[in-house]
Amino acid sequence: MEFSHTPVLLHETIERLNIKADGTYIDGTAGGGGHSHAIAEKLSSGRLLAIDQDPDAIKVLHERFSSFPCVTICQCNFSDMKKAAEQNGISSADGVLLDLGVSSYQFDNPERGFSYRHDAPLDMRMSRHGVSARDIVNKLSYEELSDIIFRYGEDRNARSIARGIVRAREKAPIETTLQLAEIVKHSIPAKFRRGSGHPARKTFQALRIKVNGELDRLSEGLDAAFSLLKPEGRLAVISFQSLEDRIVKQRMAKWCQGCICPPDFPVCVCGRKPKAKLLLRKGISPTEEEIKENPRSRSARLRVCIKLHED
Repeated sequence: MEFSHTPVLLHETIERLNIKADGTYIDGTAGGGGHSHAIAEKLSSGRLLAIDQDPDAIKVLHERFSSFPCVTICQCNFSDMKKAAEQNGISSADGVLLDLGVSSYQFDNPERGFSYRHDAPLDMRMSRHGVSARDIVNKLSYEELSDIIFRYGEDRNARSIARGIVRAREKAPIETTLQLAEIVKHSIPAKFRRGSGHPARKTFQALRIKVNGELDRLSEGLDAAFSLLKPEGRLAVISFQSLEDRIVKQRMAKWCQGCICPPDFPVCVCGRKPKAKLLLRKGISPTEEEIKENPRSRSARLRVCIKLHED
């Protein structure tokens, strides 16, 4: 299967990054190269560092950008982008893009084990290394499983699902995606099975986030990206679920916060000044037309901030 991923909010993102022909840019989650290609096309003497942790994506990126001398490709997690940038002679950037979540290729390729719609080994590792979803569901305690499903899946049925997993694995190891999906389905009350979406959706999201350490990597990646930005440089982040978006929103708000003195103080004594300003106050969501063409874009939200000059 070809590594493909329809770039979400493509035009909105490229417009807000305000690409300069001689600028330096980093795509921390290059995937199939959709956003990266749009950036590279606007460069002349500039540079683009395209990063991805998935070895399948890296192969495709090398092929797709073989005729683009301005593009450097690096395999790592975007949380390590500062180290990757330094290793490739980049000390600062005019813009950084993070397109979070899972690519269409990873979802649609059964052998990667991300989807409850295909029967495949229970994997979910974006980098193909480390602890898999199979390891988690078969080895962690009921309490740990319940906490993961509730925290990362925000599922009110976390306890009953965790109990169902523990009961099932006592009979035989849980090996495949459809096996787990059926366990989840039969572990929750019937009224929740009739709700919108597959009953295993939140559990699969929770396991994927845990397997890949997504929220920790996101927090680290945001700080790394912001530290690399030049004054007036822009950070654009596309998130697909509430946990990610909340972290992005709060981190950007923190950078944009100025004085934190009590309002009754006559003068500022904290000396705190904003490090950034928001380009999009509430973020941007896909248009109805884009959602119709690409239903997976429905939950996407783009947030952009601009780094300010230090006094």
